Formats: sequence, structure tokens, C-alpha cells
Amino acid sequence: MSIPLSGFELREVVLPLVRPFRTSFGEERDKRAILVRADAGDVSGWGECAASPEPRYSEEWNDGAWMALTAFLLPSVLAGGPVERPQDVSSRTAWIRGHRMAKAAVEAAVLDAWLRVGGRSLASHVGAARERIPCGVSVGIAPDVDRMLEEIGGYLERGYRRVKLKIEPGRDVDVVRAIRRALPSTPLSVDANAAYRLEDSPVFEALDELDLVMIEQPLDHEDLAEHAVLQSRLGTPICLDESIRSAADARVAIETRACRIINIVPGRVGGALEAIRIHDVAREAGVPVWIGGMLETGVGRAVNVALAAMPGVTMPGDTSASERYFHLDLTEPFVIDSEGYMAVPAEPGIGVEPLPDRLDACTVRVERVTL
Repeated sequence: MSIPLSGFELREVVLPLVRPFRTSFGEERDKRAILVRADAGDVSGWGECAASPEPRYSEEWNDGAWMALTAFLLPSVLAGGPVERPQDVSSRTAWIRGHRMAKAAVEAAVLDAWLRVGGRSLASHVGAARERIPCGVSVGIAPDVDRMLEEIGGYLERGYRRVKLKIEPGRDVDVVRAIRRALPSTPLSVDANAAYRLEDSPVFEALDELDLVMIEQPLDHEDLAEHAVLQSRLGTPICLDESIRSAADARVAIETRACRIINIVPGRVGGALEAIRIHDVAREAGVPVWIGGMLETGVGRAVNVALAAMPGVTMPGDTSASERYFHLDLTEPFVIDSEGYMAVPAEPGIGVEPLPDRLDACTVRVERVTL
């Protein structure tokens, strides 16, 4: 199946967050995102770039992604003519090193359009094994434990099935211990976002005693060898996030025993197609995976939800309901039911699209790219 591409439109949008979200990288009060629209005849497809305003989580940031998209990525995709298959995006942009989050946004937009033309959903394309997915929630660093417990209690009442606590040096063992004491049976995990060093092993040995589901990305994203050393000292599984940028990275991490769980963030790895490859590598090795998020709007959230329905995704991810982050999302809101599950979109493509009035109200920059 071939689709013609007449051009792309970029939009930068800003959505206020329901509450500030703080990690070891810093604090966000707004979600600033780049949306990519691919125009293919009578059909359009949408993608979202997961980059942040500053290059803290990865080397990418919004202004850099905008430049990479307009100067290199989108012209390269358009220059190849009609798209025969979604993989054409990666083959046409392979000469551009890095910029995975920007590439993921283009791939998602083209894939969405391609699937809409064919009348197929993204869920069916990725081999979804279920019609709804279990949801977890990520809780940012707060000034005090009581405030965190109040926030967590609200999420548990809504049905969330796993709680992830962000930690940083000085805000780790005592906080997690207090929350575990208050919530002895709640599935808890922690996420350090690479804020520690191997010399901080006593911190993780203390956390190891708190019956956690996992300890996510404790050390630097380039230190697989040190993650392997730390994992050998712990009973709690280490989950790698920032360290996994490709299926090749996943294979090495598994073979070196640097982790026992993998978090797949579609934007971080370059898009849905590479996310599928990582899923397949991990599934073959018997390593659990889950789908992580970057506070995406409904456009990016739709991709995450479809991928979370793949058969090898056996753990609740961070794909929370729209209301967790936004008073009003860009799309019809994603919701969770009383059991903590979210429906997987079954409509063609990613299954959602921005609401025009809402999109216009949130847009702060627009640019069109054509041949």
C-alpha cells in the first residue's frame, strides 16, 4: 500500500499540568510538546515528539528537535516520494545520526496516516493481545511524605495498579520507607533517573528491603557494567530506562545482566517500530517489559497505549489517564475504569486526533514543510 505525502505541519503546544511534576532532573509546570501532522491526500496522520524544553532526560530538547525536523528529517522523508511502508521513514532518515525523539514523531505521523488509509488500527498493526491495559502512575518528588501519601491515596482510589515514586539523593530511603509503611500491600517501584553512582550502593541495599517491584535507572545511562555490578548485589530487579535506546542496547543489557526488567519509552527509542523490536528481544529472553511515558498529550498517549497491549508487555506502565496531567487534553481524554484499566483505541491509525479548537488554543508556534 502506498500513500502520497504532500507535506508536514509542525505545531508547538503548551498545556498547563494539573500539578507540578518534579524528578531528579528538575520540575515541570507545563507540558510543551511538538506535534507533527503528515498530510497524505485526503488523510492526515499525527505524531508527538517526547522531548522536553531542556536536554536533561536525553540529548534532545524542543527547539533542537524543531530544527532537526524542519532542516533535515521532514525534507528527507518528503524527498523519497510516496511511502510504501512505515519503515520508509527510518530508511530515509538513517543518514541523520541520533534525534530519536524527533524521528519517532515523524514515524508516528506517517504510520498513523498509512494505517488510516488501510483502515487498520495501530493496535492491530503491533499485534495487540488485549483490548484494555492495566495502568500505573508516576508520582513526582514532593516537599513532604504526607503530601505524597495524599496524592497517592487519590490515585489508588481511582484504581491505579502500580505506584512509581521518583527519588533523588537526600529524598530516597526515608521517604520510600514511610510510604511503604503506610501502604504495605501496594505495588511500589522507584525511579532515580540516573541520579546516583555505584558508590551509593548502600542506598539501594536499603531500598532492597522494602519489597519493591523494581528500581528504575539508578545509575548513569551509559554505565551498563556498573548496573550489572549493582544488580548482582540486589534481590530487587533493576529496570533500565534511559540506557535502552535500541533493540541492540536491550540485547546487551540482558546478556550482561545489567537489568531484569526494561522500560520501553517509544520516543526515546526512535518510535513504535523500534519499540516492537525491543519488545521482541526481551520477550525471547524472558525479560518483562512495560511501556513508559513522557507526560504526553493524547496524541503520544495513544501510541503508548497501543504498544502496551503487545503480548510481551506484562507489567502496568506509566500510561495514566489524561486527567492525571491535564485539565483538558488535546484529544478526547483517555480514562481508566474502576479496576485500573484503560481501553486500547480500536479505530484506524492511532485512534485519536487533536480537537481543532483545543489544538488552536494551545498552539504557540506553527511551521509547514513541503518540497
